Amino acid sequence: MTVLAMPDKISRIERALNALAPHEASCALCPRDCRVDRRKGPAGVCQSGAWAGVSTGLLHYGEEPVLSGPSGRVAVGGRAPRGSGTIFFTGCNLKCLFCQNFQISWECRGRTLTEENLAELMLELQAQGAYNINLVSPTHVIVPILRALLLAAARGLTIPIVYNSNGYDKIDVIEHLAGIIDVYLPDLKYHAPAISKRYSGAADYFSHASLAVQEMFVQQPDLILDENDMAQRGLIIRHLLLPGQVEDSMSVLDWIARTLPPGTAVSLMSQFHPCYKAPDELCRPLAPEEYRTVLDGARGLGLSPLFFQPEVFRPGEHLVPDFERPEPFLWRPRK
Repeated sequence: MTVLAMPDKISRIERALNALAPHEASCALCPRDCRVDRRKGPAGVCQSGAWAGVSTGLLHYGEEPVLSGPSGRVAVGGRAPRGSGTIFFTGCNLKCLFCQNFQISWECRGRTLTEENLAELMLELQAQGAYNINLVSPTHVIVPILRALLLAAARGLTIPIVYNSNGYDKIDVIEHLAGIIDVYLPDLKYHAPAISKRYSGAADYFSHASLAVQEMFVQQPDLILDENDMAQRGLIIRHLLLPGQVEDSMSVLDWIARTLPPGTAVSLMSQFHPCYKAPDELCRPLAPEEYRTVLDGARGLGLSPLFFQPEVFRPGEHLVPDFERPEPFLWRPRK
């Protein structure tokens, strides 16, 4: 079990806040370096102010099994299902054209929470039995998150903290999170600058994401599971396959295999579904043979542990949430 409420961890949060809070006046929390004054309200690429925007916080059952527990909502061994205590933040510093969470990443639908409100949400999720607090898209709101964690830690938050980011992070910001974040869950979306520029407006994506991932590994090199096979610490690198981009996907995986030691966990995601402003070449499902090729390639590179999804999702099983509903995830995992 983590020890978030211990004085050492609280002092680390305080030090991180001292270093990162000045960015509210001239924001440089991510590689965009917008230098906007967040105290005046929503601004910059992420369209966020000094407080965090939150769409929803709930027990989520669709993450990797070591984060969400057994698939679905069916009780196991007579125990009630628990899930990942997932908080979806509004705004985003990357803004992928095809984002399945566009309602919150682009359109910023949600409500503004004070750090007091956010701390209460974290504690409420813990009280509901969440395995962890899963911070989805935390990069641009890391300062209000840290303020909330400081309050929640003092009030008894002890479950692991998951940093679930798009990977477009600054290494110096990640360095300040050492000893605070228990599980890093970054995307490593692209390798080629031309592709990341076209789909996310960030030609420098890989140059920043690769450094951030390496720092995450330095902090949490080993995926540590408890007696129930739930992650307590570690790093899991996610990669979402895009239609027509098998070569770039293999470049990402090859970099992981060459750069990080054996045993680095990788999650290969086949759930792509064209959304929002997806360009024409992405307006089709991922072909089964594309996913199979990359999955076989990952195995050939010796990547393990390796999390993976079905080659094909059936109609209605595409995993795209609707954040206009109280329960955004109406899909049901296959039995």
